[in-house]
This record gives sequence, structure tokens and C-alpha cells, in this order.
Amino acid sequence: MNKINSFEELQKLYEESKDLLQLRDLDFKANTEKKDILICGGTGCKASNSEEIESNFKAEVEKLGLSSKITVSITGCFGFCEKGPIVKVSPDDVFYIHVKPEDVKEIVEEHILKGNVVERLLYEEPSLKQKVKKQSEMSFYKKQHRIALRNCGLINPEKIEEYIAAKGYQALGKVLTSMTPDDVIKEMIESGLRGRGGGGFSTGQKWLFAKKSKSEQKYIICNADEGDPGAFMDRSILEGDPNSVVEAMAIAGYAIGASKGFIYIRAEYPLAIDRLKIAINEAREAGLLGKNIMGTEFEFDLNLKYGAGAFVCGEETALIHSIEGKRGEPTTKPPFPAVSGLWEKPTSVNNVETFANIPPIIINGAKWYNQMGTKTSKGTKVFALAGKINNVGLVEVPMGTTLREIIYDIGGGIKNGRKFKAVQTGGPSGGCIPAENLDIPIDYESLGSIGSMMGSGGMIVMDEDNCMVDIAKFYLEFTVDESCGKCSPCRIGNKRLLEILTRITEGKGVEQDLVDLKDLAETIKDTSLCGLGQTAPNPVLSTMKYFMDEYVAHIRDKKCPAGVCSALLQYQITDKCIGCTKCARNCPASCITGKVKQKHVIEQDKCLKCGACQSACPVDAIIKK
Repeated sequence: MNKINSFEELQKLYEESKDLLQLRDLDFKANTEKKDILICGGTGCKASNSEEIESNFKAEVEKLGLSSKITVSITGCFGFCEKGPIVKVSPDDVFYIHVKPEDVKEIVEEHILKGNVVERLLYEEPSLKQKVKKQSEMSFYKKQHRIALRNCGLINPEKIEEYIAAKGYQALGKVLTSMTPDDVIKEMIESGLRGRGGGGFSTGQKWLFAKKSKSEQKYIICNADEGDPGAFMDRSILEGDPNSVVEAMAIAGYAIGASKGFIYIRAEYPLAIDRLKIAINEAREAGLLGKNIMGTEFEFDLNLKYGAGAFVCGEETALIHSIEGKRGEPTTKPPFPAVSGLWEKPTSVNNVETFANIPPIIINGAKWYNQMGTKTSKGTKVFALAGKINNVGLVEVPMGTTLREIIYDIGGGIKNGRKFKAVQTGGPSGGCIPAENLDIPIDYESLGSIGSMMGSGGMIVMDEDNCMVDIAKFYLEFTVDESCGKCSPCRIGNKRLLEILTRITEGKGVEQDLVDLKDLAETIKDTSLCGLGQTAPNPVLSTMKYFMDEYVAHIRDKKCPAGVCSALLQYQITDKCIGCTKCARNCPASCITGKVKQKHVIEQDKCLKCGACQSACPVDAIIKK
């Protein structure tokens, strides 16, 4: 792309290129034989052969001589990850799931040439038991409102022309030509945008503090060190719309007076890294990064910095130390990074999702944005919906949407008709929320009031087969492993919490453990150095608050009600046994005895509790108690 020397040139380029996305517009009504085939190019779909699917489509289109009428494009993540690989045909809005390379020929011959939708590849609504043709009619998308994810699944993330066709860099042009830095910060404050990385601090206020700090050099940092188990919001934005983050960081640089920026991204995100490199290089070639951006005096450039996967480096001071080449450990505040951050210079740190919201706010205005959400939590929030849920994937909803709406209306309810038990929000730092709180609105204050938190947006759904004591133990194992060890409450205290939980799940717990767990957890929250330690006890405290009966059952009755903790399990053979001997033949401990056609018996003191007998039984005669 040629260098863009002014905002006027950018606007002209937009007018010339916006037809690139014409067929992908749901409001496009013109009668046309042209089709645009969009193929998900996110990590999950790429791992399931979406590149081969793309290649097959291009080969079929070329073979039929339809290249002038049919375009084939890779896009970012559509969000409906469990149903990938995904192929969408525009402007028909037809959404195909679980597409295989061998399905391409049928889609071209039936849908593209004959206009017949391939029914077997359509999504079936779990509640309706019927197929749905169009993406816009799917319950998974109906209640979503996409701002941060606006371009994911719409544009090719490796082509800056398509980002510009989607009004890309218009916000940067607007601030450089018609807004002062103070105007930009005022707009951000009035929008009500709060940090989407977990803390929920006002983005505009953070920028204001950095702007007021006096220094010849300031920095903008994008925190892309997404480490929560089950979370993939930031990764998907960077894979599907990297230019939005590049543009937003330049806007932030203009607002606070920074000329340099860093994107701190974990090295385990190779696709996101590749697409960021492409976006940064294309932006430089177009003159949208570097010196004299769009013919102004503004200068801003970006570099990538790779993280080694340390969860604690999600904390902004630990992240800054890692960029500096030091051990990733947090430091006490003040001073805050806005005063003394990277190399002791004023630094503003925001996460990927926060940056992705900024260009639309600048283009549409603060009033447009703060009309969405609740009184104290404006706009939308992206969640990675996972666990025992029918529709696993990324969802973006207005703040104030209830957990019930996300789990049942968007998520399609619990898998296999099982009973909902809890939903864990906020990653390892969050809490487990029971069914009684499903109608609570999702915002920073509401989640905090019930012992959980927004966090970066992980949302793990659990059913009746999950043991809540074991869940608390799982998250403690994670935080103990990820603790930097700098402060004693986190390093030692969380280790002691884990030891107590382990004893309980092994059937060795005593009544005093319940008192010790609560006291120790509250002490750790009050005395740890950084957010990792301060929030690590949340899964323990929330499960004790809402599921104390399970803790009591483990300690008093030496039973795991969910049948998860193996040390407390017994496999028993019921009267349904037909004496086929399959259980005995599959038992690795040889602890099952009995004659052919007679009921068998398990020797409990020898049983390994591996479940091989239950899996082998053809008549479901073996139960787990």
C-alpha cells in the first residue's frame, strides 16, 4: 500500500475500498450472483484444517471459472469455537459448521451453483431441535452486541485494506486532525470505559494521570499476556483484528504524549504474533506508524515483546519488569506506572480488549458508548464461555446482561440435559457463583458483591458432576504454581491452603480444617503484595460460602457427593450384573471376583478406583458412590 500522507487521503481510500466488504453487510439487498465465502482462520479452526478448506474452495472456484464472481477469504474467529471449522456464505448469511475439506465440493455445487443450502452442515438449536440457516438467526449471536469483536469473522486480518474498508484508522485520523490530547482523554472519561483486564479502573483517568506526568519519553503498553485457564478473548481479537489494537495504541500515545509502545504477548500465541507483525509492518508502510503520521507532527511506533507464560506478568508492574529484562515480579504502589513505569518513565498499560473498544468510541462518541451497560459499568464485555455448556465460544454482551441469559439464551444450556451447579467467573482470581445468583446482572460491582469478579472474562460453567472442593483445589494448584514467590502470604499461605484442600479431597480432613481455610484465606487476601495473591483465595471462599455442604460431606461423611475425588469413591456392582466377566477381565488390579452368570464383587481394599470396570460393563451394573 502507498503511504497515506493525510487524513483526506485515508478518507478517500476508505470510499474507494469500502465495497470490498459490501457482500458481507447484512443490510446489503442488491440482487447479485456474487458470493463471498468467509472461512474462519482462528487458532481452533486452523487446527481443524481450515487452511485446507480455503485451498479447496479456491481450487473449485478457479476450476469452474467463477473467480470474477466468487471470492474466498480467511477471517478471524467467528466466536462459535466448538462448531468449527466455520464457513459463512455472504450475502446469504448462511452459516456452516464442522466443515471438512471434503465438504467443499458439495457446498460449491449445491449452494453456490444451485442455490440449495447444505442442510447437514447447518447449526441445530439445542432448545428447538431444528436447523438454523442464517448466522443472524442463531441464538448464540442474537443477544450479542459486538464492539471489541466487531471485525472478527468479518475481515481478513492480514489485509490492512479490509481494515480500512471497515472504517479502520478513521478514529486515529479524527483525533490527529480535530481533537487535542485533552479532548481525547475527556471523551474516554465520559464514555465510562473501564479496564477490561480485571481491575476495572477508568481508562480515561489512567490516561489523564500519565499525561500529567512530566517526561521527555512516555510509553504505551498493551497487556496481551492472557493467562487465565479457559480464556481466549485477547488472543482472538489479536488474531482477527490486530489493526484495531495498533490504531488504539497510537490514539493512546497521542493522548498522553507517548511516541513508543510495546505489545507484551505470550509466546504461546504464534498466530496472534504473526498477524500482529503483519499489521504493524503494513501500518508502517502506509505511514500510519512512524514519524509524521497522516502528515501531522505526531510520531508513534510499536514493538512486540514476548512473554514466557508467567501468569503473574499479567500484573502491570511485573509485566513492566519483564519487558525491561528483569524477573517478572510485582512491586508495591505508589509510584504507579503512570508516574514511574517502564524504565522509570510514565507508562500507561491497558489490555487488548480495552484497546479494541477505543476506535469505535472515538468515531461514534462517548454518549453512544455510555448508553450501553449499567450505571457504573458501561459498554460491553467479552467472555470466553466454556465448560459444561452446549455453545462453547466467545460472546460479547452489554454490561448488565444476566448470567442466566448468557448460559441459557446464548450458551444453549447445560450439556446432555444435566443440572446447572455453578459458573466460575474471573479466572483463578474469581469465584464460583451458584444457581441462586443466575439472575444477577454482570457488572464489576454486582459480581464483587457475591464473592466473584469480572476478571479478564473467563466464564467456566459447571454441572452436577463437578465437585466444588476439587474445583477450589484446581485453581489453588494453578495459583501456587504461578506465584512469583516474592511475598510470604502468597508464597507460603496459598501453599498451606492447597495442602488443606488436598487433605480434604483425600478423605483426611478434620473439622478444624474449615476454620483454618477461612481464616488463612482472608489473611492472604489482606496481606498479599499484588492482585494474584490478593484474589487467589476467592475460589476457596466462594465455594465455602455457597457449597459448604460438600466440604462437610468430604470431612464428616468421607464422601464426595459429585463422585469426583477418587480417594473417597467406591465402585459397587449392583443386582443388574449378568456375570459376563467383562469387568473382571478389564480390571488392572484383578480385584473383581465372581463366577460366570453370577453377580461379581469388588474387593474395595485392592480397588484402584480407575473406573475401567464401569466403562467395560455392558449393562450399567456398576455404580460409583
